[in-house]
Amino acid sequence: MGTIANSFFEDAKHKLRQASDELYRPEEDVVSYMVCQNAHIAIENYLKGYLTQNQVDLSDFESVDQMYGKCKEINRNFEQINLSGHACELNIDDSRYCNSNVSRCYELANNLDTFLRQQKIIA
Repeated sequence: MGTIANSFFEDAKHKLRQASDELYRPEEDVVSYMVCQNAHIAIENYLKGYLTQNQVDLSDFESVDQMYGKCKEINRNFEQINLSGHACELNIDDSRYCNSNVSRCYELANNLDTFLRQQKIIA
């Protein structure tokens, strides 16, 4: 399970880095949809990594919210992370949503990364 979890964590870090690189380009060059999409994938993979690390079957979950709920059941410290406003998965094809919420999507992914590092779940 460790290698599978690490694979999820590494992919999440990579997607967060891609979102960051895109977000910090000159404003006229930023593709909001790409930031939002990469941030969403990062959040999803961080949660999958944590659940896999804790021997939880991922097939039981249909959404980020469900995975996040299970993470909070396993470790109450996850309540420190506020994933509310993370509706990217519901609006994944709606570029208007991403344009208006791009920094929020990135902030959520970055906060989750920081939390997992503070908890020494990832390095």
